[in-house]
Amino acid sequence: MSKEQMIQAIRQRNRSASMEYLVRFNEQALETYLQRLTRVMGHRGPDSRWVRQTTDPCVCTRVAV
Repeated sequence: MSKEQMIQAIRQRNRSASMEYLVRFNEQALETYLQRLTRVMGHRGPDSRWVRQTTDPCVCTRVAV
């Protein structure tokens, strides 16, 4: 799936995500987010879960330059 296709798929699932915001991310980050959105919108229940990738930080901070 191309970057443009992933952005369109994300925007179908999350209408508040703007094109300007999403184009800043690389294809791997978009693919990970799209997979997460797809899982969240799918089956819900006690056996439904999302596992954080070990490469994703659990807390992000911004350092002023």
